[in-house]
Amino acid sequence: MHPKALLDASAELVAQVLKFDHPADATVARFFREHRSLGPRERTTLTDTVYAVVRRKLLFEHFAGSGSGPRERRLAILGFAAPRDFLKSALNEQETAWLDACDAVDPATLSERHRHNLPEWLATALKEQVGEDFWPLVKSLEQLAPLDLRVNAVTDRRDDVLKELALAGIAAQPTPYSPWGLRLEGKPALAKLDAFARGAVEVQDEGSQLLALLTDARRGQMVVDFCAGAGGKTLALGAAMRNTGRLYAFDISAHRLDNLKPRLARSKLSNVHPAAIAHERDDRIKRLAGKIDRVIVDAPCSGLGTLRRNPDLKWRQDPKDLPEVTARQTAILESAARLLKPGGRLVYATCSLLRAENEDIAAAFTAAHRDFKRLSVQELLEGHKVAGAAELCSADGQDLRLWPHRHGTDAFYAAAWEKVQS
Repeated sequence: MHPKALLDASAELVAQVLKFDHPADATVARFFREHRSLGPRERTTLTDTVYAVVRRKLLFEHFAGSGSGPRERRLAILGFAAPRDFLKSALNEQETAWLDACDAVDPATLSERHRHNLPEWLATALKEQVGEDFWPLVKSLEQLAPLDLRVNAVTDRRDDVLKELALAGIAAQPTPYSPWGLRLEGKPALAKLDAFARGAVEVQDEGSQLLALLTDARRGQMVVDFCAGAGGKTLALGAAMRNTGRLYAFDISAHRLDNLKPRLARSKLSNVHPAAIAHERDDRIKRLAGKIDRVIVDAPCSGLGTLRRNPDLKWRQDPKDLPEVTARQTAILESAARLLKPGGRLVYATCSLLRAENEDIAAAFTAAHRDFKRLSVQELLEGHKVAGAAELCSADGQDLRLWPHRHGTDAFYAAAWEKVQS
């Protein structure tokens, strides 16, 4: 595609995404459906351009104020994901001079908001939580997330899959914490790999793999993945159970569970039972009360721990909605807790950066439930021989706290309890 046409398409897509009517990935996917003539390279450039604009929105809007022409074109120029000489061949003299002036700006002279590119409410919350780590965290959130895989422990060994990937020309290395994980270099076409087609590997962030490990589902148990979604953790739990016992995958979205079906078929697991539920008090859940050995609640949340993958979330979230979100998380956790038998384990997790969705929910649950004993996440991980377990946890070892700038994963939180005799 000619540079000018590609820049015009980028400006059009930027304009659509910045309406924030829908998630950025959904808007991009719809755009590609409407423009089927676009090749893989053009699609990559368009996607990377849009995400660059969303990541650095405040800075680019600041620079755009000194330019001319349509706003979305100026933003697309600033974020254009191609070599500068290719881009400049699509610009007029005035635009080229303006872009050179923007490129020459010393980042140290910029205001704080133009360096962190976060809404002020979120920047304030993160500063309070991580202190001196604020700027390293900001820098990590601007990076592309790596592609992690989980090896299916029922069918394959990690070392064998690593060798298989190497023979296919794909560079990978074992993840530092998860015993099942592989971290790939770049973004290879997984669908063409035999290892993927036969279910030897699934895409799953290392942090998500650790949540499954923390749940400690075992052979022959009754286990519930309470908010299963597309089933990444469900499949990890089923493999940990060695395809025995009974694993329920509940979610209020039948559509999300539909995405589990092809993954489940590849995995060759027969112990997984997906079921759409109407709400957290559904009759299906009531019938299982007091019968379950393990429950994981990966609660619906702001998703702000995935900003490397979904940078639009920081602009689509309204802090005024947070009380409603945390009330729902509390209700879900309460319902999930009723499923457990004495001696059973409950894990609460989110992919949120915010204390209100994490530590505050766990503390309130602990205070309200004397029949649940809080467990040390650090001790649980050490029991699985996870290297550096202490560095994955809060200072007291009680909570799992994963951060992209410290651990290379999405940001995850988790707390765990054991049901005791009431």
